[in-house]
Amino acid sequence: MPERYKGFGYWDIATRQMSIVTKNQQTRFQDAKVGIVGCGGIGGGTILMLARMGLGNLTIVDKDEYDLSNLNRQAIASLETIGIEKTVATKERVRITNPYTKVNAFNEQLTEDNVDKIFGDRDVIIDALDNLYTRVIVSRYARENDISFIHGAIHGTQGQVSVFTKETKSYEEMFALPSLGKELGEETKAEISKLTKGVPPVIGPVPNIVGCLEAFEAYKLITGIGEVTYAPKILNFDLLNLESFRVLEL
Repeated sequence: MPERYKGFGYWDIATRQMSIVTKNQQTRFQDAKVGIVGCGGIGGGTILMLARMGLGNLTIVDKDEYDLSNLNRQAIASLETIGIEKTVATKERVRITNPYTKVNAFNEQLTEDNVDKIFGDRDVIIDALDNLYTRVIVSRYARENDISFIHGAIHGTQGQVSVFTKETKSYEEMFALPSLGKELGEETKAEISKLTKGVPPVIGPVPNIVGCLEAFEAYKLITGIGEVTYAPKILNFDLLNLESFRVLEL
C-alpha cells in the first residue's frame, strides 16, 4: 500500500456501516472470498460496492477491453480506459477505492476447463454476465461445489436478482432452460444460444442497480444480516414502472 494511504485504516473506511453490523459480522465480510464473472455494466457496479463495503478478497474474470459503447452504463469505463483490458482497469480502480481489497484478475474467457482454477476457493460467485451459456457453466460449478451463486440480469429498463445454493432450485431448473440435465456439448450450447437474440438494449442506471443489489445480497449472505432473496424467489423491477419493484416466486 502506498505510504500516503497508511493513515487510513480498514475500520475508518467501514465506520459508517458499523451501526448496522457488528464487528464480527464485518470481519466475516473482510475475510470472505468472492468471485465475479464480468467487469462490465453489472460487474463494475457490483465490484465497486463490494470494495466500498469492505470485502477483503475479490476474484474477477473478463476477456474484453473497454470501448466507447461502454460509457453509457459501465461504472469503471471512462475515456482513459478505452482500449484497456477490463480486468486491468478494474483492479486499478479497486486499488484506489479501497486499498484493503485484494484483487485476483483473470483476463480470459471463463470455460468448463478453467472455472475451477479461477473460482475454486471462493465462498460466493456473482453473475455479471450477458452470456447465457457461460452463466450455466458457472451456476453448475457453484452448485456442484456448494458455493452460493448470485444471479443478476438486465434487459432494457428491467432487472432481476436471485440467489442460488445447493439447497435451492438450480438456476437451470428455475428458468426451465433446455440445458437442464444435459451435458454441455455443442448441441446443448446451440440450444441455449437460440434463447439469446442479439445485443440486449440497456440504459445506464439499470445494470448499476442490479450490481448494487447483487453486492448487498453477498453482504447479507456473508454477514448473516437481513433476508436473502433465495430461489425460487426473485427480485424484479422495471425503472419505467416504479410500482414494479417486487419479489416474485417462480
